[in-house]
Amino acid sequence: MPLSRRTVVALALASAVGVLAFGWPLLVDAAAALGADAPLVLALVLAGVLAVLFVGLGAGDLDVKAVAVLGLLTAVGAVLRPLAAGTAGVETVFFLLVLAARVFGPGFGFVLGATTLFTSALLTGGVGPWLPFQMLGAAWVGLGAGLLPRRPRGAAELALLAGYAVVAALAFGLAMNLSFWPVQLGLGTQLSFVAGDPAAANLHRFLLFSLATSLAWDLGRAVTTALGVLLLGRPVLATLRRAAARAAFAPGGRS
Repeated sequence: MPLSRRTVVALALASAVGVLAFGWPLLVDAAAALGADAPLVLALVLAGVLAVLFVGLGAGDLDVKAVAVLGLLTAVGAVLRPLAAGTAGVETVFFLLVLAARVFGPGFGFVLGATTLFTSALLTGGVGPWLPFQMLGAAWVGLGAGLLPRRPRGAAELALLAGYAVVAALAFGLAMNLSFWPVQLGLGTQLSFVAGDPAAANLHRFLLFSLATSLAWDLGRAVTTALGVLLLGRPVLATLRRAAARAAFAPGGRS
């Protein structure tokens, strides 16, 4: 399902909002409370996801069949996630997101990442100030998977997706850390955010904080996601591609 120019613009704008949301510790005073800002971020995230979805529908990148598949995969991902919910770094949802975005493309992957995390949070009661950032992070995971080179198939494709899964899982952990680092750690430690310091100095402290606190969990997410892709990738990709063929998705999303 190729992307139109309008959908590309919508994706770029939604991602730009996400970059600002994640980068707030490097852009504003640490006194800005994450909890107070979260409802606004959530509203912006939802607006961005809906914009991508509706622009895709209007431009013909998505049709009602694609939306039906989106709903089904969102439900499956929402059910899979509580099976581990990040315990010891184990994640059971990202491998499906990577594989689905591989088949259906970056716009689909962007929306699927956000809707999966949102639905999962509603099912498990995991709604909190972290949710909009999780949605953005997962949306980018799906976007990146959809943008990978299309040519590789077979073992080469699985190796490509597994390698991407490792990088994306580590990046997701870093992004989540950045969203709450000043609030969680507070002020006055060697790894704390320092208001007024150069962004490079704060970024250095942030990287040290991430290495000290979450690297093991992030590696667990990376390994389990990559293993999920390698072990289940072939049958899941075949199933998704068969579903896409039977739904008769045509270029531009029209059938």
